[in-house]
Amino acid sequence: MNSNIIKNISDDLKIKPLQVEKTLNLLEEGNTIPFIARYRKEATGNLDEEQIRKINEVYMYEVNLLNRKEDVIRLIDEKGLLTEELKLQIMNATKLVEVEDLYRPFKEKKKTKATEAIKNGLEPLAKQIMAYTTKSLEELVNPFLNQNIPTAEKAIEGASYIIAEWISDNAHFRKWIRNFTYNSGIIITKLKKNATDEGKVYEMYYDFNEKVKYAKSYRILAINRAEKEKVITVNIDVDKDRIYNYLEEKILKKEGPFNYVIKAAIIDSYKRLIAPSVEREIRSELTERAENEATDNFSKNLENLLMQPPMKDKMVLGFDPAYRTGCKLAVVDATGKKIDIKVIYPHEPKKEKEKSKKTLLDLIDKYKIDIIAIGNGTASRESEAFVASVIKEANRKVEYIIVSEAGASVYSASKLAIAEFPELHVEERSAISIARRLQDPLSELVKIDPESIGVGLYQHDIPDKKLKTSLDFVVEKAVNSVGVNVNTASKSLLKYVSGLTKANIDKIVKYRDEHGKIMNREVISKLLSAKTYTQAVGFLRIIGGDKILDATAIHPESYAITLKLLEMLNLSIEDIGTEKMNFEIDIKDYTEKLSTDVYTLEDIIKTLQKPNRDPRDEMPKPLLKSDVLHLEDLKIGMQLQGTIRNVTPFGAFIDIGLKNDGLAHISKLTNKFIKHPMEVVNVGDIVDCYVDDIFLDKNKVSLSLLKPKE
Repeated sequence: MNSNIIKNISDDLKIKPLQVEKTLNLLEEGNTIPFIARYRKEATGNLDEEQIRKINEVYMYEVNLLNRKEDVIRLIDEKGLLTEELKLQIMNATKLVEVEDLYRPFKEKKKTKATEAIKNGLEPLAKQIMAYTTKSLEELVNPFLNQNIPTAEKAIEGASYIIAEWISDNAHFRKWIRNFTYNSGIIITKLKKNATDEGKVYEMYYDFNEKVKYAKSYRILAINRAEKEKVITVNIDVDKDRIYNYLEEKILKKEGPFNYVIKAAIIDSYKRLIAPSVEREIRSELTERAENEATDNFSKNLENLLMQPPMKDKMVLGFDPAYRTGCKLAVVDATGKKIDIKVIYPHEPKKEKEKSKKTLLDLIDKYKIDIIAIGNGTASRESEAFVASVIKEANRKVEYIIVSEAGASVYSASKLAIAEFPELHVEERSAISIARRLQDPLSELVKIDPESIGVGLYQHDIPDKKLKTSLDFVVEKAVNSVGVNVNTASKSLLKYVSGLTKANIDKIVKYRDEHGKIMNREVISKLLSAKTYTQAVGFLRIIGGDKILDATAIHPESYAITLKLLEMLNLSIEDIGTEKMNFEIDIKDYTEKLSTDVYTLEDIIKTLQKPNRDPRDEMPKPLLKSDVLHLEDLKIGMQLQGTIRNVTPFGAFIDIGLKNDGLAHISKLTNKFIKHPMEVVNVGDIVDCYVDDIFLDKNKVSLSLLKPKE
């Protein structure tokens, strides 16, 4: 393990080198990130999942960088051209591009204008020109003229190509030009001649410019897509004269008769060799940064969506809206079990409003429905208006909520959904999914590929592997922070549990099916290897089993400590979760008495006091409604309450009950300066907001979280 890399990571993350080293050791031993974060706090110094993941990623990057440095040093040394100064420069490089710049002069080159000139014997001529020879043109070039180089002009041209390549290969020049271009360059986009842009999606970029260093990530992704679709051209404009002056200052040390050749080579080197390469590198860097920000944005939105609190102990009716094919209704009980399925046709073309109304009221009455979850797809707002009018006539209090159905159709047509409900149509399965994602968003949404859950921005422009890796980590983190009931968890949920493989899951489900229920964690220990059991068991809860501790987040490796603590406090295991557990002790003193660490003991005490604590309970509850809102009802300055549906770098989309979510621009979220809306809002937040502007022609509204000045 490289101590320099460990030191760099600790400096970057502002943590101790020992924390980095111990975390890397735990990862190397095959421990999962959720397990390390939850059950090895004493080793890492209480690092969370994000920090542990970052340590792993940075270490792998640094190791790869070091390997490349060593390769480059070896390749240069094999040519007999390595110096101590060059070796030190390579080892001190902090980015891969810097290493490649230093290696460039020694790289085997493909056929270029310079290599052809060297092949024709013109390298000595180029060296004489760069040495400020005082010879006449005729005297200088005559020794180099032959059948391939018939004229002085051809000789000078070939020498110029060689000089241009020398300039291009200079790592210091490239670094300066790259930094100058990044800091002062301007991205310019123009509409291509005869371009097709239906709906003027990219109209903003028909004639657009922005400083490179201030370029917004979401714009970079939009520009890349527009360029790929051949709608616009993109280039980086920079002060070329400033670059030429810099190169001349560095290269031209004194007057010479052939300085005009060097000056021409400088211009040629920049235009033909350096500029295209530097522009590619900068745009690649901007794209990578944009992809990382978009991935991070999507990940945070997804985490907040997954961690929305479940609607516990409620009878829910899932409502999948549609016109021609009818609205599918699914009654789901408090455990998520499907009870009944109906289809109604309240909208065009059938318009069976009265019949549909009777069916809905009958279901409400028969199954004592508490909440109707309406999908936000086609005919959503018409269905909302219908539901709002019908529930006024119900014999019990019924509320409704608009639920994002992003990905519901993907799940409904999946093998998983078909296996669960083979007798149902796709839309009927979708109605069940809509109901369940209100009851327990985490358990239902894990059945869908994370990238199909629409809470991102330009996610289709992010490399699949990068997006999937990041989103899977988010789902894994959410599932393990909540824990799963091993007797009711679906395979989709179990696959995100720390350490479990498909083979492990199949064993668990098979045992469950054959025996009806897993009664304790000892059963799980017999189904899994010792290593897998250690990684997974703390996140697998046995609810209603024969051992109380098995229903908690306390790891079996800490059972002895837990029982000893209870004994020292004259408490019994049956007291878990009762008021008797609201004790106060000297943590440091008991840590020594129990031969454990502070973090483990604190977690044990928290669990004993609240054994069924769900971190989702601390999140804002979903906003239920009983009546519909129309755009025409709004007035500028009106106060409303809404749910944050999506957060992007430029603002937050808020569901206030209209057909389209309103946008609160980043400038309307707070009076403070913020770099990103997530500094003040997250997906799922319930917020008070104000109507900032109304666009009746576009059916849109602008919102603000800032109270209007009176």
